[in-house]
Amino acid sequence: MSLAKMKYCSECGHELIDKELDYEGIIPYCTNCSAFRFPVFNTACSMIVQNESKDKILLIKQYGRPDYILVAGYISQGENAETTVAREIKEELNLETTSISFNASQYYEGSNTLMVNFAVTVTGDVQDNHEIDDWAWFSIEDAQKAIKDGSLAEKFLLNYLKKSNTR
Repeated sequence: MSLAKMKYCSECGHELIDKELDYEGIIPYCTNCSAFRFPVFNTACSMIVQNESKDKILLIKQYGRPDYILVAGYISQGENAETTVAREIKEELNLETTSISFNASQYYEGSNTLMVNFAVTVTGDVQDNHEIDDWAWFSIEDAQKAIKDGSLAEKFLLNYLKKSNTR
C-alpha cells in the first residue's frame, strides 16, 4: 500500500524534505519550521448496527449508490470515537445506542481515512433523514449477502460475525 506523502508543511506551507528521525525512519521535515511533520489523515467510525436481540443488522444506502453499506461518519474535532458512534446513529436514524464494542480498524487509502469499526446495539424506531437514501433490517445471513461485495464494510461485518460466532 503506497500512502500519499505530505509535500508541504501544514504550518507554514514550505516544501518538505525527507529526513531520518531516530527510531521512526524517514519522516517529512520542514527546514523552515525545523520540525518533523507526521502524516495527517481523517478518522471515521463505521457501525454494525444490531437490534436489541442481536438477530438483525441494519444496513443503509447513501449518496445515490445502489449498494447496502454500514452506517458511518467522521469523528468531529474534540470528539471521541464512542461519542461519534452514538451521534451518527442518532442523526442518521434517530436510534438510541445502548451498547458499543470495538470490532476492528483499517486505513482506507481511497479517502485517506482510518476507519474504526464498532458493533452497536440500538433501540427505538428508525426515522431516517436526508443523509440516508434507504435502509433495511436484515437477518444475519441476509446482511452478509446484501452488503456491498468486496467493500471494507463487508470485511468489518464478516470479521465481527467470525469473532462473535453469530453466523
